Amino acid sequence: MGLIQQLADYEKEPDAVEISVSDLERDGFGENPLFNCYVAEVDNKILGMALFYFRYSTWKGKTVHLEDLVVSEEFRGKGLGTALFKKMMEYGKKQNVRRIEWAVLDWNSPAIKFYEKAGATLLKDWYLVQFDRESYSRFLENS
Repeated sequence: MGLIQQLADYEKEPDAVEISVSDLERDGFGENPLFNCYVAEVDNKILGMALFYFRYSTWKGKTVHLEDLVVSEEFRGKGLGTALFKKMMEYGKKQNVRRIEWAVLDWNSPAIKFYEKAGATLLKDWYLVQFDRESYSRFLENS
């Protein structure tokens, strides 16, 4: 939860986190986990994580979506993010997925440089589209 809040703060959305530890435990460690997660630990303290899950593409089939890759600020630039990123890519390869994808904020230049250096393709002609609970409820009421 600490890393999730750090990420929300970094992305200038400090009040956006709505989930709880019990949500994470239920959704990630129950009978049918909704996500996978690798963590980076130093001295028994979790300092980084890569949270990802399967998606299905009508063009590619089984894919992996990286929801978040985050490293505590004081440990950035020390290889933890690269290690997590590599581990997640190895997982995708082992699962024989045809694509691994994620979103990155257009102002997050350190992350963009990291992904470009890794060889990722940045698709600048797509929009990320979403409804929050209030929006989809309003849509359903009005349609």
